[in-house]
Amino acid sequence: MSRLLYVTDLTYQARGRRYCDEDIALSARLRDGFDVALAHPLDAERLMPAFDVVVVRNTGPVIHYPAAYARFRTAALAARVPVFTQLTGKADMLGKQYLPDLSAAGFPVIPTVTTPDAAVRLPESAGYVVKPVFGADSHGLRFVGRDELGALDYDGVLVQPRIDFVHEVSFYFVDRTLHYALYAPDPARRWELTPYEPTPADRAFAQRFVDWNDIDHGIQRVDACRTREGELLLVELEDLNPYLSLDRVGDDERETFVEAMKASITELLRSAKTV
Repeated sequence: MSRLLYVTDLTYQARGRRYCDEDIALSARLRDGFDVALAHPLDAERLMPAFDVVVVRNTGPVIHYPAAYARFRTAALAARVPVFTQLTGKADMLGKQYLPDLSAAGFPVIPTVTTPDAAVRLPESAGYVVKPVFGADSHGLRFVGRDELGALDYDGVLVQPRIDFVHEVSFYFVDRTLHYALYAPDPARRWELTPYEPTPADRAFAQRFVDWNDIDHGIQRVDACRTREGELLLVELEDLNPYLSLDRVGDDERETFVEAMKASITELLRSAKTV
């Protein structure tokens, strides 16, 4: 069987979620088709040459191990090591610059800017959100008033209006196929998720972002908020190591997702051998 290096930090703490439980269960299921070893993100670059494929999961690399992750990424690309999710993504994998870029291109994204000149053109709002371009899990996030926008240091941050939304909803993909959706009925409890049946319009919304991204093999999560007017706006396109909330879906959906993941990794390995 192919040797799979599963990169995870089992000690990583996240509010409202137990990442370690998900990785323990998911890596165990992958043993059905691969010889699996778990590795900490700090060890991934060193161990990678002994494996056929690397799966990057709940590592928190952008937050806690940015230098180590950058070295791993550079080495993997140079050695053409198959990495799942593929390192070709254009979204969170490269930071959050895609949000202002997509916003400027007219995609249904929360209006996002990175300069004071653009900030004054943001819609009126009860407040504004300042986020690091490189960050996750709300690290470094803060709120300001409109009168503070002109005095902000825009180096390494982006600015968005605070959206008065009904709920948040997430769409979970393997490759370019939607497998399930979950939503948080209470906006104040982001990670108290329940199954959601997307409409055809919801599916088209999420599919548009996945099709925009340059990933053929991997996992993506499209996070959106629904406005009071019923419109969906992109919050985040997580293509680095999205938490999957697999404990919130039924057994059949979980099984289908895992089998799709195994098939995608197998196809990634096959395609890598033909290059």
